[in-house]
Amino acid sequence: MTASGPSSATQRTTDPAAVTPNLPRTPDEASPLTAEDIMTTITDVEIRPLVIPASIDAADAADFVGMTAVRNEIYREISGHDDHRIEPDELLPHYRPSAYEERLAWVIVDDGAIIGRVGLDFPHEEGSRVGFWLVELLRAHWGRGIGTRAVEMIERIARERGRTVLQSWAEHPATDAPLPRLAPPTGFGDVPTDHIARFMLRHGYALEQVERCSAFDLTGSFDVVERLLAQAEAASPGYRVVQWFAPTPPEFVEGYAWMKSRMSTDAPSAELEFDEESWDAGRIAEHDEKYTGTGRTIQVTAAQHIATGELCAFNELVIGKDRTAASHQEDTLVLKEHRGHKLGTLVKCAGLLSWRDVAPQSTRVITYNAEENRPMLDINEAIGFAPISYDGAWKKVLDD
Repeated sequence: MTASGPSSATQRTTDPAAVTPNLPRTPDEASPLTAEDIMTTITDVEIRPLVIPASIDAADAADFVGMTAVRNEIYREISGHDDHRIEPDELLPHYRPSAYEERLAWVIVDDGAIIGRVGLDFPHEEGSRVGFWLVELLRAHWGRGIGTRAVEMIERIARERGRTVLQSWAEHPATDAPLPRLAPPTGFGDVPTDHIARFMLRHGYALEQVERCSAFDLTGSFDVVERLLAQAEAASPGYRVVQWFAPTPPEFVEGYAWMKSRMSTDAPSAELEFDEESWDAGRIAEHDEKYTGTGRTIQVTAAQHIATGELCAFNELVIGKDRTAASHQEDTLVLKEHRGHKLGTLVKCAGLLSWRDVAPQSTRVITYNAEENRPMLDINEAIGFAPISYDGAWKKVLDD
């Protein structure tokens, strides 16, 4: 199974019966558990802390490399394609220590082979009560009770840390089976009551939101994109398009940081909980380094208010070192006070048109939107993005 953590005028980018895990405690029983403190053995299956190596060439990198390979295979099993694939060195920066969140990670090992992974993220915003988790297993190992033990471990650690809200995202594979459908309280979208949904429900999680994964064909005609861009330009005479590649130029850092902070407050989130994030130059630099440090490319296309110089809308496009792989459209935002000028269309279309020169061999762009985010879905559908899968966003409030 797979369940994973966090992807409008805003668009946010971004995993399975009964034995409680035997979790060794720190010498001080009152101290919170850490990834290094915890090792769980389930018969012959072991959940052990993931070693984060200094580099992929380091002597202790084997588990990280193996975890990445299993991650990629799990996503291929679920989605039927390799567009979520990433190389170990490209993934590694996302596991390094950060001032902005704590990331705990484990590998699930059976008879010496890695068969899955577990992750748990805690934001560092003051007063945060949320945790984001994933448990991912190769399909051949579903139904063995491994995920159940992993979730029990996650919930215990969350309680130790004073976190009372746990949230996770899971792709629900397309199926021809006549399964009942489950809709979130938003009333937008639904998912089948498949293995993953039944697992979530059994463990007390509620479906709060459905996200659509869509793709745009980069090999086809761009006539529609060009026409929409012209319309957006005509509707926004007080704005101009500015673009850059990470690292962010100094003159754009403050405006980009403000817009990134609004992603945590302005994106449609149903009854999910997100802390209001504070972004500054240091956080932008760390964000950019996760891409540039491994040869990945991130292009930011922004709309700038000509009269004030304020950045008021942006769109991100990303591709890894393999320029033939799929591209990913990550965050998109139009600040509330600047909506109504087709700025979402402006930055998306301008970004896509320039992307042909950046990654001419990439065949498609993948993006995610909440199903209730009709303003952004309208833009995407007009451009030519078509749905390819759906994710459920699941939430549980832990008992005291």
